[in-house]
Amino acid sequence: VQLQASGGGLVQAGGSLRLSCVASGRTSTRLTMGWFRQASGKEREFVATIRLSGGTIRYADSVKGRFTISRDNAKNTAVLQMNSLKPEDTAVYYCAAGESIILSAMTSGESYDSWGQGTQVTVSS
Repeated sequence: VQLQASGGGLVQAGGSLRLSCVASGRTSTRLTMGWFRQASGKEREFVATIRLSGGTIRYADSVKGRFTISRDNAKNTAVLQMNSLKPEDTAVYYCAAGESIILSAMTSGESYDSWGQGTQVTVSS
């Protein structure tokens, strides 16, 4: 599976951004697509994820109520709508995909075997 991420950019605190990730290649309805981020000098962390089949969603506590992940199965696309952005959301965001990931493993980066290029999100204070 190949992943193409788009979106990101520079926004002021309180603003919004939208990230999209399109999967191509050997895709299936068993895909789970997620977003992770890595801030400078920090380890990668989970942000949000969604199963393309059934739509099960998981969010990191730090983004609940502000970020919304959605899917378009026909286009093999996952979208992360980010509202009420904070400076601490500044990071490189990575799209990831994995097949047949069990529910308990959806938030672990090790469950995903396809990764897109990162896209920078910068939130100014």
